Amino acid sequence: MEDLIHEPREVGMWRNFAYLLADPSTRKAAVVDPSFDARPLQVFADEHALTIEAILVTHHHPDHIKDVGRLADETAAKVFAHRLSNVRKDVPLEDGDFIQLGEVRIKAIHTPGHSPDSTCYVARNRVWTGDTLFIGECGRVDLPGGNAGDLWESFFTKLVHLPDDLVVFPGHNYGPTPSDTLGNQKRTNYTLRPRTKEEFIAFMASP
Repeated sequence: MEDLIHEPREVGMWRNFAYLLADPSTRKAAVVDPSFDARPLQVFADEHALTIEAILVTHHHPDHIKDVGRLADETAAKVFAHRLSNVRKDVPLEDGDFIQLGEVRIKAIHTPGHSPDSTCYVARNRVWTGDTLFIGECGRVDLPGGNAGDLWESFFTKLVHLPDDLVVFPGHNYGPTPSDTLGNQKRTNYTLRPRTKEEFIAFMASP
């Protein structure tokens, strides 16, 4: 039996990814970052007899949350986001909190740097990284609330210690492939190359 139903969709001019994940046994589903338009994922849910019960927000930037309100209103799904996020939310999260979706346990990992509320979600063999980590790249830190030192902490005290076999699903389709194993990203993503915090801050400030 499939361990997790998973459906990615690319949405909008900035190649955002919105994701649906669901527990095959209970048919309970969540949407990660509805982005500009989650209706294709609603159609997928209807076609596969899935009930969207949760919306997981990786961070508050408009290109990731524009459809949160409509989706929540239409499905009555609860919105989960880090407590620092200014997005409309039903459940504020702290680092390490768990979300139960049927028989699937989802862990929230607070990964500030791109934004103060940035959060990655881990379930089964997958991690949804929003704009914290892309395939072959990382999120920028020069937007309001961005902080290179925080991103170093998120990378080198949290993400690099996660299992290599986790599959990374980022917030944008910016890389050579839509997804990749975290182990391969540790080996090949130049932003994850071991650096001191001072070196990383200087690296992120360079052109």
